[in-house]
Amino acid sequence: MSAATAAPGAAGARRTRRGGGLVGFRPLLKVSMHQDVRNIAPWVVLISALSASSILAYAWIFPDQSDRVALSTSLGANPALSLIFGPARDLMTADGFNAWRAGQLGAFFAGLMAVLTVVRNSRANEDSGQAELIASGVIARGSRLAVAVAMATIGSIAIGVVCFLVTIACGGGITATAILSASFTASGLVFTGVAAIAAQLGSDARTASSIGIGTLGVFYVLRGYIDTSSAADWVTWLTPFGWLEKAGPAIDDDPWPLLLAVALAVLLVATAFALQERRDFGQGMVAQRPGPAEAGLAGNVWGLALKLNAGSTIAWLIAFAGLGLLFGTLATSIGDIITDNPGVARILASGAASASDLTFAFLATILQIIAIIAAVMGVQVALAVYAEEIDFRVEPLLAASLRRHTYLASNAIIALVGPALAMVIAGTTLGLVAHGRDDTIATGDVIRQAVVTIPAVWVLVGIALAVVGARPVVRLAAWVGVIATFGLTLLGPTFNLPDWALDISPLRHVPNVTAPDPSWASLGWLCLIAAALVAVAFAGFRRRDVI
Repeated sequence: MSAATAAPGAAGARRTRRGGGLVGFRPLLKVSMHQDVRNIAPWVVLISALSASSILAYAWIFPDQSDRVALSTSLGANPALSLIFGPARDLMTADGFNAWRAGQLGAFFAGLMAVLTVVRNSRANEDSGQAELIASGVIARGSRLAVAVAMATIGSIAIGVVCFLVTIACGGGITATAILSASFTASGLVFTGVAAIAAQLGSDARTASSIGIGTLGVFYVLRGYIDTSSAADWVTWLTPFGWLEKAGPAIDDDPWPLLLAVALAVLLVATAFALQERRDFGQGMVAQRPGPAEAGLAGNVWGLALKLNAGSTIAWLIAFAGLGLLFGTLATSIGDIITDNPGVARILASGAASASDLTFAFLATILQIIAIIAAVMGVQVALAVYAEEIDFRVEPLLAASLRRHTYLASNAIIALVGPALAMVIAGTTLGLVAHGRDDTIATGDVIRQAVVTIPAVWVLVGIALAVVGARPVVRLAAWVGVIATFGLTLLGPTFNLPDWALDISPLRHVPNVTAPDPSWASLGWLCLIAAALVAVAFAGFRRRDVI
């Protein structure tokens, strides 16, 4: 290489050393935002719509005082909703209803957006080789992480600003909406820091995403457990979501807990930059174990599918066992919460239902929430089929003697059996712990309820398999099915939706095994629908082009 050719590179290196750790930050941020704005914008729209729709729906569905009292009674009769949405402290005003319905859920979505954005623009670029190409120019190593953090920060601020403006336009109160919107931004900032650290720990982007999303999920479940149990008030401070809850939109309107979240975010980001200085490019602080010397299970397509999904599946199953253990401890405290509700006390006094009936209804709702999470597990496995395809790993396999339907079957079995095992494990641990704390709850009933919920989960996984197999361009429909089921199952009855709308959710057709005459025929229909969706997946995958 001539001196003339080498000169620009040497000059660039000198400029990099003189410019400090963020050389090239601005141009890289501009290009990255242009490319990634289409991934961030839907999160802004989703969270803003969640808040604004709460204000609009409240005035439309609960216009009278009697309607609002009935709402408070119905929510008090099902404390399982506190696991997802947090405690309902003020349902007599639109802002209070918005704080309950959108507060914790919006904060979770903001955190998820931050995790995905940071990992996608940091470790994912290293895995794909884009980061190495960028690093060949005049850019400091710290600039890439700084850009990823800046993009997640911009997205978090955009969520807060847009949500505030849209909600105010729909009739929300200024102060309450400002605190609520700021809590979304604070959540995004905190998990920007979490994701930045996860990007340094994980051996690849997938591992980093798992660490970040896993941390997000643990904190969210812990917050739900604390809100539903009779734990002391100070325990709420153990999770960042508890800090956001302490801000009390529409009740206390206290911004100080949000400042604590911002301080934590700054500390986490600083830690991430310190870790980055100590790890090798393309590697994680937690080293990846070398593969076996022989193919072993991966010697055939069935073993390969199992090998690729074994780690995540085991982690999921452990998590489901933990959920069953955790939620099972709520069985006795739920009885106290239910009987303390005046409306429910009148129902019990009338003899229309017993306390044990309401407790089992709570456990059945818990199993519905677990079923939705199990569906997420299956959908991820189904979508991974297309992810392998666009990374050009499927075509070499199919170029040999491997048939398409065999390859798809190896992954479809894991996508269907994994969630089924998760439901059985969660139901078993939930039933054992609940029976240990309340002997009126039969362990067998809880396990049977978990088992009869499996066909509904298969329907949601079947949707994912169908779109991946037949038309992967609309693979977003896989997540739409899960989200729609979540909304219709947990919020549909609260909003007095018509029966035809509620019937769209497959969980609506799961019978209660303790009912005098359970509707077993509905399980057959769910199995037939799931089988039809799987058949569509195989027929479509056999006919469509493979990348």
